[in-house]
Amino acid sequence: MANMESSEKQWYVLHTYSGYENKVRTNLESRASSMGMDDYIYRVIVPEEEQHTMKNGKEKVEKEKTYPGYVLVEMVMTDESWFVVRNTPGVTGFVGSHGAGSKPAPLMPEEIEKILREIGMETRHTDVDFEVGETVKIIDGAFSNMTGKVTEVDHDKYKLRVNIDMFGRETAAELDFNQADKI
Repeated sequence: MANMESSEKQWYVLHTYSGYENKVRTNLESRASSMGMDDYIYRVIVPEEEQHTMKNGKEKVEKEKTYPGYVLVEMVMTDESWFVVRNTPGVTGFVGSHGAGSKPAPLMPEEIEKILREIGMETRHTDVDFEVGETVKIIDGAFSNMTGKVTEVDHDKYKLRVNIDMFGRETAAELDFNQADKI
């Protein structure tokens, strides 16, 4: 297998069995963690958008896959990370790879920014600089509209650990940078 070391994290597209996209995401996230690849495999996304339909006079909202059979992964391409991703159950290969262990082509920055915008994920996380100890307002997710104190900042993965007050107890929450705003 050709050496494919790269120190830069980039976005790649995985081809999966149709209907297995979320299972691939779950499997890949747990494999990255259990195999010590957290510093190489960052975010795994199944692009989805909300579809509004009317059924029996009631509006129904369903999440529909934007690109069925595909999963996006942000990773640093090394022989090891390629092997972990490629051998995740449900993954049939990298899009843009010519087989035989060749290095797949990453998405161009403008391509991934367009896709992330389409599915409602902002790309602004790179220009916000959170600091331990500051108070932030949570703007998305289960803890939306709550405030919390930042206890940990992971710039590589664009994650925050925030302590929030719930029912008189301090609770830790992990958030993406784009789920919080500085106050």
